[in-house]
Amino acid sequence: MELRVGLVTLDEIRAAATRVPSTKLIAHGEEFWLKPENTQPTGSFKIRGATNAIAQLAPKLVITHSSGNHGAALAYAAKASGVQAIVVVPETAPAVKVDAIRALGAEVVVVPPDQRVSATERLAAVREATLIPPFDNRHVIAGQGTIGLEILEELPDVEVIIVPVGGAGLISGIATAVKSLNSNVRVIGVEPELAAEAQESLQRDRLISWPVDKTYRTIADGVRMGPSALTFAHLREYVDDIITVSEEEILKAVGVLAKDVPLTVEPSGALTTAAYLFRRGFLPQGRTVAVISGGNVDPELLRSCLQ
Repeated sequence: MELRVGLVTLDEIRAAATRVPSTKLIAHGEEFWLKPENTQPTGSFKIRGATNAIAQLAPKLVITHSSGNHGAALAYAAKASGVQAIVVVPETAPAVKVDAIRALGAEVVVVPPDQRVSATERLAAVREATLIPPFDNRHVIAGQGTIGLEILEELPDVEVIIVPVGGAGLISGIATAVKSLNSNVRVIGVEPELAAEAQESLQRDRLISWPVDKTYRTIADGVRMGPSALTFAHLREYVDDIITVSEEEILKAVGVLAKDVPLTVEPSGALTTAAYLFRRGFLPQGRTVAVISGGNVDPELLRSCLQ
């Protein structure tokens, strides 16, 4: 498969694998496995990209915008490297995530959702900070791609990998790693119906952006942003399909994971399980791994899913 200029390479992902924390698959049925990134130090896969980016850039001060998980991951990685971090969060970010960012020593700046990117860019210039965005960065994408390497190493005969999609840094990295090593594996993205920018972008073969007041309707706060030009290029090159799930299906999946596995999973992290449980007809058949992207769920929301 010929690479397009600017795409992350397998070599970059392999190099990142020497720097990032890993997880092990959990078997849940004869042909279904979970990749529990909710068990990472900060409760999500974001620790991979943040750790790799800081290791590569060696900054003095870092800044990002985040709904929570990337901010906590960057704060964690920055603290471990003796670097100060600033995290710009939308005022809709779950308190459990914002509290975690502050607890890790980062400076938190709260802004309206539609200003998170512009405010971050302005602050980066004023404070002379290195911007490490949540997905629109090749070091971040390479870090997330290490999940694909781990899946293939632990389950070489995997046939389908399903991945949550928001900004698409996670699926960009995973699909790059997997397709570079075994093009027969199907890589399928999952989005909420209320924030399906990536699906529409692939269907129209051009980058589509939805307004913030539309995407912020979904309970899956970690996937409310759509892909960038960089991640969309990876989607077009490597991802086989993107399907959607409803809000009701997402919440049911959170409950199923908590009761049956058990795993504490946030709505964004439950997208893939929702697809496997309720949209099986839209997925290829075969040995399947569902990536559980995060577990930083509001306690009240979790309790409601268990009733």
